Amino acid sequence: MTTTTTPSTTPAMPGPRYPRTERQAEILAMAEKLSAIAAEHATKHDREGTFPHDTFEAIRETPYLALTVPAEFGGGGAGPLETMLAQEVLARGDGTVALVASMHLGHVAGIAVNEQWPENLKAWFFREVVEEGVLYNTAASEPGLGSPSRGGHYETRAVRDNSGGWRINGSKAWGTGAPALAYAGVAASAEDAPGELVRASFLVPMDAAGVRIEETWDNMAMNASGSHDIVLEDVVVPENHRLPAVGKPEGGPWSILTSATYLGIGVAARNWAIEFARNRRPTALGGKTIAELESVQHRVAQIEMLLLEARSVLYGTVEMWEQQPELRDDLGAQFAAAKVIVTNNAIAVTDQAMRVVGSVGLQRKHPLERYFRDVRAGLGNPPLDDVAMRIIGRDALGIGK
Repeated sequence: MTTTTTPSTTPAMPGPRYPRTERQAEILAMAEKLSAIAAEHATKHDREGTFPHDTFEAIRETPYLALTVPAEFGGGGAGPLETMLAQEVLARGDGTVALVASMHLGHVAGIAVNEQWPENLKAWFFREVVEEGVLYNTAASEPGLGSPSRGGHYETRAVRDNSGGWRINGSKAWGTGAPALAYAGVAASAEDAPGELVRASFLVPMDAAGVRIEETWDNMAMNASGSHDIVLEDVVVPENHRLPAVGKPEGGPWSILTSATYLGIGVAARNWAIEFARNRRPTALGGKTIAELESVQHRVAQIEMLLLEARSVLYGTVEMWEQQPELRDDLGAQFAAAKVIVTNNAIAVTDQAMRVVGSVGLQRKHPLERYFRDVRAGLGNPPLDDVAMRIIGRDALGIGK
């Protein structure tokens, strides 16, 4: 902060209040501790474009990365609400750390409910997460493909190898967390028969021969996320490392887990702007803070209403999904709407926060300009706005039901 003197307490969050259970309190306490550690390193890594290995070392000292591993495998067995609450808090410290964690936690949750995963492979993988704190993400995007969710053919190829396994060649883009991943679920076009290509996915150890990371990531938003290209040259994996077609659960809360990350960034922007307003005393105001200006009050009111809507819609929908299983098949459009509302409201929050603070907010010594940039990455996470709008519209019109 720049000017100040009088300590103050940031008002409570608008919307639903948590924790409501002892378990939530424990998870949120862990997330608060890690968020503070992440915040210490965030500016340096953002500015230098370096991956926050130091923060993830601290995370590995806790059971955070095993939150979504089922309890029977030694994990936290966390549901989507508990995970989102933790992710919102973690993102207040560093959105890039929370984004990498979101990818990992969401995919681990998908593996947990995927009955097509071989049980021995699943048990081994979960043991790696619980005991070693390994990070996992999928690698689906390619430079010429665009968003995998829109279809298209993978240029990455997997063909049968003489060893009985698969030989993979190709290049993947947007490999979020690449510098710290232990394993990646690599999407490829597999040649099941000569000339017959099908979409497939393979569990690839990142230290396997032929895997390398090209440090291509230099981004306006999430610059420390290490979302580099992953190149595979004659990478051989065993037959049983071919994964089932089903990945992260679609259409439910896990599919929009990243929304909690962008919500958390918006909350961080809100908190910083409020603290600034309550302490900034320009001489032109004769000792008063800018918090007493009606224009500032109106902008802060906009921030509060945006967050009230975002948090209420996101957590209200997740709670409905958890508490009323009979409704789950009908909530796809509502989750799509929640993602759009949360992402766009969080972006609008950073806009209003920047207007509250003024030009000071653009200075790189303060975190607000990072929040302003990072939150915009949410526009690229699925479902994209136009896809979500189609889902919502078709559902309301009764098309395709």
